[in-house]
Amino acid sequence: MNRREFLKISAALGAGGAMPALLGGCAPRPLPGAGAVTTSPTVCNMCFWQCAGTLYQEDGQAWKVVGNPDDPHCDGRLCTRGSAGIGAYSDPDRLRQPLLRVSEGGAQRFEPVSWDAALDFIAEKMNTIGEQYGKDRIALFSHGGGGKHFRRMLQAFGSHAYAHPSFAQCRGPRETAFGLTYGEGVGSPDRTDMSNSRCIVLIGSHLGENLHNSQVQTLIQGLNNGATLITVDPRFSVAASKSKYWLPIKPGTDIALLLAWMNVLINEGLYDRDYVARYCSGFDRLAAHVQPYNPEWAYLETGLEPARIRETARIMATAAPATLVHPGRHVTWYGDDTQRSRAIAILNALLGSWGRPGGFYQQEKVALPEFPVPQPPPPKDDWKAVVQGDFPLVSTGISNKLVEHSVGPDAYIKGWFVYATNLPMTLPGANEQIKSAAESLDLMVVVDTMPAEISGYADVVLPECTYLERYDDLRNAPERTPTLALRMPAFPPSHETKPAWWMAKGIAERLGLGEYFPWQDYTEVLEWQLKQAGSSLAEMQRIGVKRYPRKTPVYFADDQPAEFSTPSGRIELYSTLLADAGQHPLPRYTPPERPPAGFYHLNYGRSPAHTFGRTINNPQLFELMPENTVWVHPSAAARLRVASGDYVALENPDGLRSNGIRVRVTERIRPDSVFLVHGFGHSDQRQRLARGVGADDAALMHNVKIDPIMGGTGMRASFVTLVKREVS
Repeated sequence: MNRREFLKISAALGAGGAMPALLGGCAPRPLPGAGAVTTSPTVCNMCFWQCAGTLYQEDGQAWKVVGNPDDPHCDGRLCTRGSAGIGAYSDPDRLRQPLLRVSEGGAQRFEPVSWDAALDFIAEKMNTIGEQYGKDRIALFSHGGGGKHFRRMLQAFGSHAYAHPSFAQCRGPRETAFGLTYGEGVGSPDRTDMSNSRCIVLIGSHLGENLHNSQVQTLIQGLNNGATLITVDPRFSVAASKSKYWLPIKPGTDIALLLAWMNVLINEGLYDRDYVARYCSGFDRLAAHVQPYNPEWAYLETGLEPARIRETARIMATAAPATLVHPGRHVTWYGDDTQRSRAIAILNALLGSWGRPGGFYQQEKVALPEFPVPQPPPPKDDWKAVVQGDFPLVSTGISNKLVEHSVGPDAYIKGWFVYATNLPMTLPGANEQIKSAAESLDLMVVVDTMPAEISGYADVVLPECTYLERYDDLRNAPERTPTLALRMPAFPPSHETKPAWWMAKGIAERLGLGEYFPWQDYTEVLEWQLKQAGSSLAEMQRIGVKRYPRKTPVYFADDQPAEFSTPSGRIELYSTLLADAGQHPLPRYTPPERPPAGFYHLNYGRSPAHTFGRTINNPQLFELMPENTVWVHPSAAARLRVASGDYVALENPDGLRSNGIRVRVTERIRPDSVFLVHGFGHSDQRQRLARGVGADDAALMHNVKIDPIMGGTGMRASFVTLVKREVS
């Protein structure tokens, strides 16, 4: 079957029962405290921050989940979403059994099947693709640790094509830019040292709304210690409300401001001369480059007063080196994103903040060996040269390029595994391309805990058990304090769900590749690794988090040289790698497109209640935020003749309209822009809370700009207008 129509996963397939009586979803039960309470350690999977926590049960029923006080990711505090992890486990709409696309009488539908039937089908299709096209023609799209197992299985089969959408649609520009400048990226969690900062600059970073746990906590600590906060944002965000300076910049002009700040620091001699001389290369070229970009020039581009630009630059310099110009996280905006992130990296270097207290600390993690398995065979072809040869500086997969190379009968990619990522709501404006790819592919396997739009294109849907029902890899993220954290099951897998390692192992064994999964249960892997690290599974089941002593300094030592993994071994203000690749070695500014008459910049962001679109159907979080609203400035609202509470559709210049969304008239947004929270507007029939609620910003993105350095999708160059409608 190599042609498929979009199918909705019927709620009838899940035997999900009636909807919860309350939006919160939990049936009434006695107040906690009277029964027998037990605990088990976990690592939250509600977002990528992966905070360690403790799950409390009372009489075998989930009660609450709280943060582990020994965990540097959370310091004992979970965010709103982490506290609602039980809602993911108890969601009545979760996937419950394997589903197989079948065709009868010209009609297609999903049919519940056994695990044996589902895995047999996948292995047979993979073998057919391997025989017809080659074993290297299957791609994996993954967001989450469980994707590691499918990656091992596919590499053992012979296919290495792989992408995190979180790279090309989120953090890729900053990792690429900081890598070009310092020889390494910012990391995850971010290596920012805000608790010790004297000045913090946020550029379009919505800390306090995106709730990256330790980031928010250290920001608050820095502010409590007297740090000056400067926020650059077209919207008066939560962070802006805590700022001494809010700079309501014209959308798309951030590089102009960054260049003007550099101009002031260099021309007024405010940069860290000793740091630049000791660690940096290319300063003279940078100094000549920024001369035309004075604050008066920047005013015409950004709308920010020259005096305010100079004042904020001087405040940064006064606080340096304890000044942090935050690199942001979701930074795929206008197509010039690597250059903008390069400008942020360079500005931090001029202030001397990399490797210094209050700037960026040096991360370290535990030396944890991988469980011994055979090395996979090398791929037949260089898939990156075929799929993304125009981006030689990128070492990982670019998801939008993999989709592009999956369309048509002669496409290079013939099969997809999609793990825990909903591509139609992740890749901007790509619904038609994803549909075309689905019609071309010979196999699509979707693995998730919840049904989603991408599930409708699958040949096989595999239901993963939630993070409260499985063991996963030990969390060993680089941090200020090296730690290991254990995720262990608090409950057995519900219904017919399975962990990712079990699924990948089952497919591998059917392909004759069982040697790559030489364990019967994943606890064997964890026990072996923990033994190498001086611990045991029994110890981790008891404590959840284990701290290890650092072996390297947290900051640079002033009396010792530092080396950087760049061609010059120094911080490269002028990037030789970019020059060799035919790209601008110093950040260049290109004025952004302006909206057509009657249209507005489409800005979007996060909410404390939700993680992208994955949590909208969570009963506990849906109750906190059941829909998004569109922020509109009063002057724009007057022109459009809309008022707060009106029900409108958003329409882009191509005529595509969104679901209905409520208006919020507020002076907290620029007159040329609108804003909404990302992740709403689901169409999947099975998500009975989230379906049809609010507007999907990703579907409206019509003017996607591709970053010429790392291939990411610029997602803030699109425009919409508001069309008033009646409540349906």
